This record gives sequence, C-alpha cells and structure tokens, in this order.
Amino acid sequence: MPLLDPSTWQPVQLSGGESDVVEPATGETLGRVTLATAEDVGTAARTAGAVQTAWARTPHFVRAAVLRRAGDLFATHADELREWLVRESGSIPGKADFELHVAAQECYEAAALASRPAGQVLPSEAPRLSYTRRVPAGVVGVIAPFNAPLILSIRSVAPALALGNGVLLKPDPRTAVCGGLALAAVFAGAGLPAGLLHVLPGGAEAGQALVADPAVPVVSFTGSTAAGRAVGEAAGRALKRAHLELGGNSALVVLEDADLEGAVAQASWGSFFHQGQICMTTGRHLVHASLYDEYVERLAARAESLAVGDPHREQVQLGPIIDDSQLAKIHGLVEASTASGAKLAAGGTHRDLFYRPTVLAGVDDDTPAYAEEVFGPVAPVRSFTTLEEAAALASASPYGLSLGIVTRDTALGVELADRIPTGIVHINDQTVNDEAVAPFGGVAASGTGARFGGEANLEAFTETRWTTVRREPAGHSF
Repeated sequence: MPLLDPSTWQPVQLSGGESDVVEPATGETLGRVTLATAEDVGTAARTAGAVQTAWARTPHFVRAAVLRRAGDLFATHADELREWLVRESGSIPGKADFELHVAAQECYEAAALASRPAGQVLPSEAPRLSYTRRVPAGVVGVIAPFNAPLILSIRSVAPALALGNGVLLKPDPRTAVCGGLALAAVFAGAGLPAGLLHVLPGGAEAGQALVADPAVPVVSFTGSTAAGRAVGEAAGRALKRAHLELGGNSALVVLEDADLEGAVAQASWGSFFHQGQICMTTGRHLVHASLYDEYVERLAARAESLAVGDPHREQVQLGPIIDDSQLAKIHGLVEASTASGAKLAAGGTHRDLFYRPTVLAGVDDDTPAYAEEVFGPVAPVRSFTTLEEAAALASASPYGLSLGIVTRDTALGVELADRIPTGIVHINDQTVNDEAVAPFGGVAASGTGARFGGEANLEAFTETRWTTVRREPAGHSF
C-alpha cells in the first residue's frame, strides 16, 4: 500500500489556495496541495500546544520507539519516496537515496536523544537539593527549503519530537510532498499521536505567521541569508530563539602538492552535485598557480563529460534546476561574470531547466559568480601563490559555512584551516558533506552556528530549568 495517497495526503484541512506539485524536468503536474494561511498556522500552533504537554510526559522509551519506527519506514517505503524526491525536487536517484539514508539516521539518532541525561545536580549554599533539568521548548517551528527537502526538514523535526515538542513544519511549496507530506505520513505510520506534527506548505505569509506566533517559542530556519536575516529580526522582536542555517560560498583550496586528478574529481562533485543547489556547494576554487591552468582544463573537460537531463527517465549526473526564476538567477550571474572579464571554460548554456555544468576561469573579487552565492552548477576558479594569499582569499567572504583543503600534507591542511573562519572543514575532501551524528552550521552570514547533532539538538529544542527542593519551608527575615 502506498505511503502517500494524493486523495488523503493532507489529513488537516487548510484554507489557502491550491498549488500544483510540478515535476521540474517535464513541467508535468504530479498532484495538488492546499497551502496554509496565517490563520491556519495559528490554529495548528494551538492544536499542537494542546497535545504537546501529554507528549512531553510520555515515557522516553515510548517516544524513542516512535522515532525508531519512523526511521524504519523511510527504508520500507524507499522506492516510493525516492521517486518523489527524483520527480518533485529534480534529484538524481543517488542523491535521493542519500537523503533517505540520512532521514532514517536522523530518526535513529533522535531516538537516542529521548533517553539522554536530562540535567545536572548542582552544589548549593542552602540546605536543599539543587538541580537543572532539560524540558521541552513547547511547539517548534521548522521552515525548510526545496534543495534537500527531506534532510532539511527531518533534521529539525525528528529531534524536536523526540525531546517532547510539538512541531509546525512549513516546507517550500515547490517540494511540499517530499519535504513535508512525506514526513507527516511516515510519523503517522510510526504511531505519533495526532496533532503533534502539522505540515503547513506555504509562502512568505505562512512563514511570517509561524515566526510571529506567540505559541511557537523556537524557530528552526534553513534557507537563504536574506530570508534568514528577516526571520532572525522578527524572532528577536518576539524574544524567541531562532536557529538559522543559511547560505554559503564555500572555498575549495588546492595546495601545490595536491594530487591533481583527485582534486578535480572532488571539485566536480563539490560544484555540480544536485546542480549546485546545495548550501555547502563549492562556490570558489582556489588553486595554486603551478596547477591552475591544468586544473581549469581538466575540470572543464569533466564538466563537458557530465550528462544533464531528466533523472526519472535517463541516466544522468545532473537533473533540472528547480524552476525558471532560479535558472534566470544562475544564468544572469554567469553572463555578468563573462561580461566582466571571466573566461567561460565550459558550460554556460541551458535547455529548458537543464543547465550545463559551468567552469569560469580568470575570476577576481569583482566577478559576480565568484563574489556571490550562485546556487547553481558553476565553478569559478582563481589562482594563488602563497599560503598567506590562500588564507586571505578563502577568508574574504561574508559567508563561513564549509571549507575543503586538498593537500598531501594533512598537518599543513589543518594549520591552514585554523586561519579561515568557517563552521565546517574537510581536509582532502570537497565541501559537501553531511552526517546525522555531526554538528552542522556556519558562522557569519552562513548562520548562527552548529545546531544539528547530539548536544546541539538538545540545546536547540529544550529549555534549561533550575529547580530546588527543601525538606522544610525556607525561613526569611520578612
């Protein structure tokens, strides 16, 4: 029996207009979803709040069992969910399988959170028991984007539920099924009590209502830096916590001693995986001058060799860009870059939403596709001559999400990484990596720091309460 039945996949009636679920590779309509209004968000917040207190009192092993069953269901229904990821989000099957694997692991890791030690016993000057205790935040708002819709939803939803919270999930309406309704179906099948998880596909109005609602004390947002600033500002006015995982323009630094063929293979993956629509995408290639010309030549040849097309019907390495507006942004940055003097070594063309992997050489600080986050399959390449210059170039960005360094001298790689502000570093690997057990997050314009994995999730989705207990009532002087 299918997990997702279009006739019943929205169990809660929403009052916004209908929106087509579109396959970007073909333009075919796969189904329709109803969008959430601001009023729907308020209703969902009140409903989740009403049932959350009972869920918080549910024994930890019961909550953990729900999360484990949810993880199992991602595997049981992998074929069905893979097809949705491929068709709705434009993922190649391998990328869809990676999302399904991580989703299951996020649930298993979250299950372990339910039984984590809940606090500490503190020393006290008074004759009393003094201790801290982690308590659920209440109702957590999750706003997730289109590019890795399953991962970027589940990594907040799963730990928030495991720790005793209710959740309002607002997926991007372009990926409302694989980034939202699929999670609702999985958790319903896993036995999550009704009313705890609400999927609210919608646009800016729904997102603004979620951030502003007083019944939602914590917001977990993944998306662009511009949108994240607005979320953080609104959350700050409401005195609520906002965990922000934002954009990036991550550098891959290829040192003089690097194995060139291996470096190019990593670079291709880092820039072209999922059409470059990943926050960690390698957006700046910094290559030692002695390797630069051959690096550009090899990377361009690799880009030209990659197949771009419909991932549901063809064997390809790159699928479609998510929609016309995103494609126009990508192509506009490429055209502006060549107009400003960059050399187009490969790509720079498209058919419908299928954009060729693109390599730009001769870039500098003023090259738009080098200076800005492209969010597309574009690899700008720049040379350096000294480690000091490499560190300065890698650091010269408003972002600080991920960093890759390729070198045979791993100690030197670690030393160089220590000079570059970033939330994530990979020595002898490209910038796109993710594991459910690892902290994830950036600095500066890339977000408010690591908040996923283990302790980070515990801190993100609970509050610390101080409690004291006396045998006799305390006596005071007045």
